[in-house]
Amino acid sequence: MSYDNNNIFAKILRGEIPCFKVYEDDDTLAFMDIMPQADGHALVIPKHPAVTLLELPADKAAKTLQTVQKVMAAQKSELGAKGVVLMQLNGEAAGQTVPHLHFHLIPAHVSELKRHAGEQGDMDKIKALAEKIRAAL
Repeated sequence: MSYDNNNIFAKILRGEIPCFKVYEDDDTLAFMDIMPQADGHALVIPKHPAVTLLELPADKAAKTLQTVQKVMAAQKSELGAKGVVLMQLNGEAAGQTVPHLHFHLIPAHVSELKRHAGEQGDMDKIKALAEKIRAAL
């Protein structure tokens, strides 16, 4: 999978497609997954164009993981999550569906997860959860 500047996450980064943003800084963007595997499912992406973790420079990886920690803490405090599944798929063979590196933060037990990229969620519910997480950040 090579980097495609027209993938959905690249379009979100350019503001061409809207998202339910929960956090943004110079290096990263965190937003809600519209095909959630559980309520409160968020994604964290680097602004650097990388398909897999192996393509992301170490300094950018460190900044991305700092954002992962911030969002996870907000999910725990604002959504009452007792645990958060952190998932990151590298390549199509691993199940990666968008060719832009991303981390899934899913506040649920792994046994409760819905199918990956299975069905679109309730947009009003996703928006409300995004507002709760964003308020903590």
